[in-house]
Amino acid sequence: MEQNRNQILKYWPQYKWSNIIAMIKNNMAMPEISNNYFKNRFVVITGATSGIGYYSARKYASAGANILTINKNEEKSQNLCQELKRDFGVECNYMIADFSKLDEVHKVGESLASLNQTIDVLLHNAGLYLSKKNLTVDGLEMNFAVNYLAPFVITYLVSEKMKSQGNGRIIFVGSEGYRFAVWGLRLDDLNWEKRRYSGLRAYGSSKTAQLLSMIIFNDGFRGSGVTINAMHPGMVKTKTGRDNGIIYRWYKRNLIDRFSRSPEVSAEAIYYLGTSEKLGEISGKFFNQTTEEELAPPAQDREIAEQLWEMSINIGRLQ
Repeated sequence: MEQNRNQILKYWPQYKWSNIIAMIKNNMAMPEISNNYFKNRFVVITGATSGIGYYSARKYASAGANILTINKNEEKSQNLCQELKRDFGVECNYMIADFSKLDEVHKVGESLASLNQTIDVLLHNAGLYLSKKNLTVDGLEMNFAVNYLAPFVITYLVSEKMKSQGNGRIIFVGSEGYRFAVWGLRLDDLNWEKRRYSGLRAYGSSKTAQLLSMIIFNDGFRGSGVTINAMHPGMVKTKTGRDNGIIYRWYKRNLIDRFSRSPEVSAEAIYYLGTSEKLGEISGKFFNQTTEEELAPPAQDREIAEQLWEMSINIGRLQ
């Protein structure tokens, strides 16, 4: 509780209403478009069998990129690769992994790190939102494990390979929902054992953790030619939250989805972030679609970022 009280006192004076207004404005904007061709480049996408990941895979493939997807479902993965090969004549392969299981996450990271080909874009898209507390087989809160720890472990394991390449872009599909963690992370209670669980705050915490990790990753990539950025994909229709209760599913179907746009819009933004020459040296930033935004105070806290990094190394079994 002491940590949380100190963070409230620390962050409150730093909040700016202008940032909230900018977020609302940017949510309604259309993304910038990249017309750059990406023929024979190599793109890795997690969670590509539906929603934003699916349309991003199609977008990159339509520009000539070869695709490696990482998903939970083998049949859907096979169907996606067949579709991309048929429609665009590109190469497509897949890995199967459950990102709630650390052993499987490690296998993905190690496999990517051992690839002989250059990874031009690594798109961390897989994620979830759960309104009720759920623990993984490793005993971790599910939002934290899938939304934050899995991409953290994979990025950590592949970082030396990407630095040795001398180029490459890493993109976190984040969310403006990180703002639900208004007073930042409770590093003393990442598993929500000391307070009442809130799906929105747990989701916000996982996305805030992702942004904090970007600070430290960006330090390590500086001068290497590798960039790492995060983005909010806009308000789009996806299957996120489909495993929640009937009340949330009704709310999502009748209110959220009614005012949401097609994931194809998000795919255009993701393609821009991965291919635009304007962003060749831009790193460590957060974009609302393709518009750079200043992050809320808890997502800029370097002290917390460094503490979280050390904890993540241990939790993620990286030493």
